[in-house]
Amino acid sequence: MRTRLYRNGVLDKEGFPAEEISDYVRDPANVVWLDLCSPDRHDLALLEEELGLHELAVEDVVSENQRPKVDVYDNHLFITIYGVSLDDGRIDTVEVSVFVTRNALVTIRANERFDIGQVVRRWDAAGHRLGGYGVAFLLHGLLDYVVDGHLDVVDELDGRIDALEESLFEDDRQLDGRALQRTIYELRRNATRFRKIVMPMREVVGTLIRRNHGLVAGTEIGPYYEDVYDHVLRVNEWIDSTRDQLANLRETRLAQQGFRLNEIMKRLTGWAAIIAVPTLITGFYGMNVPYPGSGRTWGFWLSAVLICGISVGLYAAFKKRDWL
Repeated sequence: MRTRLYRNGVLDKEGFPAEEISDYVRDPANVVWLDLCSPDRHDLALLEEELGLHELAVEDVVSENQRPKVDVYDNHLFITIYGVSLDDGRIDTVEVSVFVTRNALVTIRANERFDIGQVVRRWDAAGHRLGGYGVAFLLHGLLDYVVDGHLDVVDELDGRIDALEESLFEDDRQLDGRALQRTIYELRRNATRFRKIVMPMREVVGTLIRRNHGLVAGTEIGPYYEDVYDHVLRVNEWIDSTRDQLANLRETRLAQQGFRLNEIMKRLTGWAAIIAVPTLITGFYGMNVPYPGSGRTWGFWLSAVLICGISVGLYAAFKKRDWL
């Protein structure tokens, strides 16, 4: 548990017990921040009592796999967002539940993989500019950190797709087809999962900007939220572009495989035609049927010359047409 108290936009106190929150929030000049990581039922019950939170919102905290959203209640907002990172090529998500009241912000993390310390450092770095905006300032720093993380992930995904596109046209003898197919599949799965997280973020940030709840609308901090919203749109457009790239990459790979198969079949057919000539000659003369020159030396050499000459001629003709 981490706690902070801001008075008139300046950090005044931190590390106090959660039981004191209700005393501090009575003063409009105070802004309280509380962070919990993997809280139990007792912690949530205490939080509900201290801030008068709606029971449905508290239930959503313990419910897994919530969709990113904003729920508006009489005395507070409930927001669900996700921190995202790439871990060994796989999307790693951490659910973060946020309660926003008139002068209190509560962040509840599913686990420690969401680095709340980075958010605190952003608050401290920007405090001289935005510290007077109260809870809206703290919420902006949190959303800005989360959306910047989304940008980093989609940028890394895009870089991996570009690398795949470069490797796609390498020599087939140096290309591991199965590994490539597996990589394309994992990237498509990551992009699909990531899109389910970033798509609703437009609604989350847009609701905070448009709704007349006094947090952002009509305040001077509005442009900062507009900047976050612009980044959200950029992430959505970028992830849609990467999905299209992956679809084109997969289609190109399938086309390459079809072309390669045609090349192999063409070569096999050419060699079969070459082999068929000596097989025909030797097979015909091997049927106990006398042939011109049978039992004579010149007959043997004639058949040998025919086999070699016709085979070489077919090879040259096929090679000229790039069939071999």
